[in-house]
Amino acid sequence: MKTNQKIVTSIVAAAILVSLSGCSGMSRRDQNTAIGAGIGAVGGAVLTGGSTVGTVGGAAVGGIIGHELDK
Repeated sequence: MKTNQKIVTSIVAAAILVSLSGCSGMSRRDQNTAIGAGIGAVGGAVLTGGSTVGTVGGAAVGGIIGHELDK
């Protein structure tokens, strides 16, 4: 079961990173929000051993921090 969670987490992280390539038309704040969410998702997954709640929580916290970065 842990292996499946790690695979899913890796796929989600890769999808987030690939989607960041579409940031060219976004404002700087939007880019920071997306990057923060991606990094937060990976960090949350790593810290919680691939837990879905940890991944989503990390993405939310990272997105908020990224959004507030330009203020």
